[in-house]
Amino acid sequence: MSTRGVVFVHSSPTAVCPHVEWALSGVLGTRVSLEWSPQPVASGQMRAECSWVGPSGSGGALAGALRAWSMLRFEVTEEPGPGVDGERFMHVPGLGMWTGRTSANGDVVVGEDQLRTVMAESGGSGLSRRIDQLLGTAWDDELETFRFAGDGAPVTWLHQVG
Repeated sequence: MSTRGVVFVHSSPTAVCPHVEWALSGVLGTRVSLEWSPQPVASGQMRAECSWVGPSGSGGALAGALRAWSMLRFEVTEEPGPGVDGERFMHVPGLGMWTGRTSANGDVVVGEDQLRTVMAESGGSGLSRRIDQLLGTAWDDELETFRFAGDGAPVTWLHQVG
């Protein structure tokens, strides 16, 4: 089953940019050439984004490939499909990787069992902190400045060879 999504590389050292393209190419099975632009929030860093089309699960494979460079700030989204939840992956140096399921409108979905576990483990204390972890709040907060800095930047469209 085919789906689509977006890769946002919010910050990458210039020397790593070709490696990012090679990693994306390896997952998607087609040559990827991104339009890189300077990241105004982080001097000496570059940013790029691209839309992709591929089989369900490609979002996780793309995020896994990019995770090899711990200095990258990135997000990968995968849209939901029939019988398959959407996913969102965020990576921030120092915080690592966060993964969550998403609804059709892009909201993070926290399952009933996850909430019951958090409530049982926290006993009321630390509940807000644990829910923030489930929602990826620290990752969102860290990436927000980088997102706004990318407004108006070029977007590349990618399709997986199949």
